[in-house]
Amino acid sequence: MAHQRVDTRERPFTCLDYGKRFTESSKLKVHQGVHTGERPFTCSDCGKRFTRSSHLLLHRLVHTAERDFTCSDCGKRFTHSSTLQRHQSVHTRERPFTCSVCGKRFTQSSHLQRHQQVHTGEKPFTCSDCGKRFTQSSTLQRHQSVHTGEWRFTCSECGKGFTQLSKLLAHQSVHSGEWPFTCSDCGKGFTRSSDLLTHGRVHTGERPFTCCECGKGFARSSDLQIHQRVHTGERPFTCSVCGKGFHQSSNFHRHQQFHTGVKQFTCSDCGKGFSRSSSLLAHQSVHTGEWPFTCTECGKGFTQSSELLVHQSVHSGVWPFTCSECGKGFTQSSNLQRHQSVHTGEKPFTCCECGKGFARLSDLQIHQRVHTGERPFTCSVCGKGFHQSSNLHRHQRVHTGVKPFTCCECGKGFTRSSSLLAHQRVHTGERPFICCECGKGFTQSSHLLAHQRVHSG
Repeated sequence: MAHQRVDTRERPFTCLDYGKRFTESSKLKVHQGVHTGERPFTCSDCGKRFTRSSHLLLHRLVHTAERDFTCSDCGKRFTHSSTLQRHQSVHTRERPFTCSVCGKRFTQSSHLQRHQQVHTGEKPFTCSDCGKRFTQSSTLQRHQSVHTGEWRFTCSECGKGFTQLSKLLAHQSVHSGEWPFTCSDCGKGFTRSSDLLTHGRVHTGERPFTCCECGKGFARSSDLQIHQRVHTGERPFTCSVCGKGFHQSSNFHRHQQFHTGVKQFTCSDCGKGFSRSSSLLAHQSVHTGEWPFTCTECGKGFTQSSELLVHQSVHSGVWPFTCSECGKGFTQSSNLQRHQSVHTGEKPFTCCECGKGFARLSDLQIHQRVHTGERPFTCSVCGKGFHQSSNLHRHQRVHTGVKPFTCCECGKGFTRSSSLLAHQRVHTGERPFICCECGKGFTQSSHLLAHQRVHSG
């Protein structure tokens, strides 16, 4: 009887959550585990759980089966020839399935079908704790670890936890130094071919995912989804210690290290500790002098391509994020949010030495060097020390005489773009910072803050 339903396409059993139809009630019951989160079959080797025993048996091959099929390009081994054939598209770049909306290409039709939910907005799987919605049940299950605190896979080197074995394996390259996929343009290495493909858009400029609110483009659909929270104001991840909210769980977890004091990545040259491996890699350029990403307009160097892209708006004049209070423009939404504390007065990070408050955690960490006397960045010409590497780079222009930012009205040059912006108000007469006590206007927020002391005494 069940076989006849397959032939006639009759599917009388329907999932009430998703609308998917099945030929047998037993198959519907198994499928419902996707929504309830029930996964009764567990792998004894790695702890991964499955809704069906057949899926567990297939997964067990990862641990037990011989890998007789080897990729001739990178040496990676596989248990099935079909898996090897799919993998080879990484090297041949053959992606026969194309999204009709944004042109993104995929190696498998199932990947295309999941991707299309980005454009349709369909997110059938909802987190019962915070209401966040997902296109895939597996993503929902990984997300739930944010609330449960469960990290099944732990790095033996640094103790960092992961919800997926694949992410742990990718992370371990931070300690081993192994980066099998390398960008031919800048030499940056990656643990996954998909990360290399996404990174390639930095050089091509391709940004297929566009925000319908402000027009900002993104290389990844996930970045667009996170960005959209800037407009909706959604911050689903909240710190239980200080109440600060975050758009991303990863930012939330990094923030928590401020309260715990954990900095697992240490610079071998100066001993400075970092909570992220990427921050350590960026910091090391201070000692090596290596700045692989250079601005063609002013020659300023950067350790990360993302920093170069943000900087280029100084020359292009594009400031997509504008403060509704004073009209000041920003290249990043995060900078706008930090700036708004000037108007709201919110300063959640307090120095335990002097009680001074800060809007940003990083500003507090830099301020603390005032008390410790630490000045890790030293000018090789005059020996002057600085709390921040950015201040050292600006200072070096004193010796080189470089003033890359020029006023188009009078030709005056400046070493910083912020100084140019403040200067241009001399010509425009703009005074966006107004004292609420006497109505006097100022060209810079710092001048307003200094003036307000007249009223406060």
